[in-house]
Amino acid sequence: MQSLRKKVALRSGNQMTAEGAIQAGCKFFAGYPITPASGIYKGMIDMLPLNGGIAISSPDEISALTYCVGASMRGFKAMTATSGPGWALMIETLQYALITETPVVIAVVQRLGPSTGGATQGGQGDIMITEFATSGGYTIPVLYPTNAKECFELTLKAFDWSEKYRTPVVLLTDKEIGMTTESVNYAGLYELSSAERKNIRNSDADIKKWKMYGFDSPDMITKFANVGGEVKVTATGSAHNAMGYLKKNDKETIATLLHLEEKILAHKDEMVEVKKELQDGADTLVISFGITARTLKDAVKLAREGGRKVSSLIIYSMFPIPEREIILSCDNCTRIVVAEENISGQYRKLIEPLFAGKEVVGVNKIGSMITTMEIAERIV
Repeated sequence: MQSLRKKVALRSGNQMTAEGAIQAGCKFFAGYPITPASGIYKGMIDMLPLNGGIAISSPDEISALTYCVGASMRGFKAMTATSGPGWALMIETLQYALITETPVVIAVVQRLGPSTGGATQGGQGDIMITEFATSGGYTIPVLYPTNAKECFELTLKAFDWSEKYRTPVVLLTDKEIGMTTESVNYAGLYELSSAERKNIRNSDADIKKWKMYGFDSPDMITKFANVGGEVKVTATGSAHNAMGYLKKNDKETIATLLHLEEKILAHKDEMVEVKKELQDGADTLVISFGITARTLKDAVKLAREGGRKVSSLIIYSMFPIPEREIILSCDNCTRIVVAEENISGQYRKLIEPLFAGKEVVGVNKIGSMITTMEIAERIV
């Protein structure tokens, strides 16, 4: 990696995700090969041991995330990578990481579903299952790059959010981004960093009032205690109080469960990553993400060359939904076009309530990428 500093190289999104994880300080990776995420698996197996970490091949996806959560509980930044079928197997462990407030990053490279689906076909159909995988409907932060360089940058951001807010974070990509090789300029990438974990120690002034899952306000993120470290740790996947003791129905336990969501909502304005190009006088706003956002750029350019005024919004922070940026971007528009490579318009349905009184149009497709003309034709 050192030899790549400030040079241009051909890299896939999967390779850049692996390199971004190492730059973020990831020290543990466990994975099970699955198309189209196997490039991340290979990248971490090849590079992480050379950078002071451990990378292992797990017997299945369930074990992969379980190993990662265990490593994180021991104090190491950890990541795994999978695709739709593997993600479905990881959901129980995801919820364990959520309720124990254990940082971990999961890269999910989408392919055509459902079930085993089309392993070598792309898609953007995992938006709902990545976000709404938990019992209780808790917000899982989700980031979604559009190219290989952004895979590096947003992997660092995923680790940053995971450590800051003590939560699992998903880096969502798709087959085209993950497996397409393109030119990447490394200038500035190795100056990027992500947050380090705040750990409690016996010598800390606040140790007497510290609780593993304690908080004094909705935005408070309490310090972490490593399993096997200086401070006793109690962790359970069942409902628990602020000390981690298994409880149910008492006020502290309910408050602790509510805090899992409240802490994310309290920081949602800090978790906004979008790119907007607003044109004066535009009455149409086009929204997209991932590989389809690259097509969006061509469609908007084509429409403007044809004399039409149109604005665009690329969303990188899918969840928490960047509501304020979406509302501001469409403020003077009467028509909203949302393009995404799935059947029903999964993200469109979630953000449609923000467009009260405006015409909302979906551009949807499966089996192949959405074309420039398919978006441009809906811009009027």
